[in-house]
Parts: sequence; C-alpha cells; structure tokens
Amino acid sequence: MNALPACPKCNSEFTYEDGGLYICPECAHEWSAQATADAGGDGAKVYRDAVGNVLQDGDTVTVIKDLKLKGSGGVVKVGTKVKNIRLVDSDHDIDCKIDGFGAMSLKSEFVKKV
Repeated sequence: MNALPACPKCNSEFTYEDGGLYICPECAHEWSAQATADAGGDGAKVYRDAVGNVLQDGDTVTVIKDLKLKGSGGVVKVGTKVKNIRLVDSDHDIDCKIDGFGAMSLKSEFVKKV
C-alpha cells in the first residue's frame, strides 16, 4: 500500500488522494501532490513575489497594492520602492526599511521584484 504524506497543517495521518490533490478530512486542508514532491527536495523555503519571481536577501522590490499601516493610520502607496530586503521565516516574510515609515515587515504576496 502507498503511504500518503501526513497533512502539513494539522499532521493528521488520515489523508486521501483525489485526482492530483491530497485532502485532509480532519481540517479540510488541500494541497497538490506536486507541491509535496517539490518540498521534499532540499528543505529550504523558496520565497516568491506576487508574479512568481524568486526573491533573495538584498533584492529591491516595489509595493503592488496600497498597504494600510496598523496603529499609525498611514498608507504605503502602490509603487513604493523598497531596497535591500531581508527574508525571514514568519507570517510576514520580508523585513525592510521604507523611507518615511521606518522598519516594517511585509508579505511577499504584496510586492514585485524590480
């Protein structure tokens, strides 16, 4: 019998395959079989921007959406250039400094590599 991978979200062992997807009946998480095969390779996380470009430490990116700042009421406008980013393994994967705003964390889905 083929051993299916455990759910990456809740670690349930009761996953099943439906077409090209694995599905967890306990938490309803779905993921592709291809993603599981890719993740098993080198173990290093690959960070991608909104259009799929691979990001690295030190890259320059631009913001693709107005981002409201919590607490201060300011807005980081579309097209704001962010230089010398640092990738971190957390909910917001980019640490950076933005001129006029200071140090902050961004999600990679809201930036595009220059």
